[in-house]
Amino acid sequence: MKKLKYKKIDAFASSNSSGNPAGVVYLKSFNDINADEMQQIAREQKGFVSEVGFIWEESEGSFGLRYYSSEREVEFCGHATIAIMYDLIKNRADLLAKKQLIIKTKNDILHVENHIPGNDSVFITAPNPKYRTLDVKKEEIASALHADARIIDERFDISVVNVGLETLIVSIKNLEDILHVAPELEILNAFCKNLHVDIVILFTQECFNATNSYRTRVFAATFGYLEDPATGSGNSAFGHYLLKRNMWNGEPMNIEQNGLKENFNTVKLIAKEGKVLFGGGANVKIDGEYFLT
Repeated sequence: MKKLKYKKIDAFASSNSSGNPAGVVYLKSFNDINADEMQQIAREQKGFVSEVGFIWEESEGSFGLRYYSSEREVEFCGHATIAIMYDLIKNRADLLAKKQLIIKTKNDILHVENHIPGNDSVFITAPNPKYRTLDVKKEEIASALHADARIIDERFDISVVNVGLETLIVSIKNLEDILHVAPELEILNAFCKNLHVDIVILFTQECFNATNSYRTRVFAATFGYLEDPATGSGNSAFGHYLLKRNMWNGEPMNIEQNGLKENFNTVKLIAKEGKVLFGGGANVKIDGEYFLT
């Protein structure tokens, strides 16, 4: 039996929303557990958290990270990164004094900006974007979403942007339309796998709160659950989508996310020198030990 430091942390939570839950396992080194054990822990957390992140310190100010859903390893998980780094920085005086830290994921080296002292947030540099065109009709997408094709806004192109995850981005005409989308897990999963897409992000320019810029919803059927209520990676891909089309100048903006009209989660985006950073805070819900048998 192995005993590991464990927390359940809700990322992007606000006063009127519950955020997105992540499991966090704090390791002393990458060799503390193996890939099968990481997958076992994530599988045991199914329905309790969206993903589990595993973190260890490599050197002063530099950390390694891996992510697992209940189904498989995830290349990058934005909300788990926010949860982990916010908790880590806030609870260590040596890190709280630093303006920037480094994290090493499976495929990328990313920067973390510490805005906790002034803005109660951390910001993460998203991986560099990769773009892919997709030959798919709006009727096929609507069918996979169990929705009417007329809700898709044809003023904006359908595209795939990868900042760690292959993200299909689709525009929806208005707030009511996006809130009423209700896909079925297995149908959407099959659709995504056929197109080699990890997640689907829907967006509309109509928000519940007029001070916010967009409402998004993110569906992650390939990871074993339907909807991701708040995500850094999906919204970062969306940020690059906007930048490429000159729909955003990179200034700070807030995005509403989830399917609850009034009780939305908030993801913050900013762009610097062509790179998108996503940010937010987090709330610790459980702090204890995980017994791996």
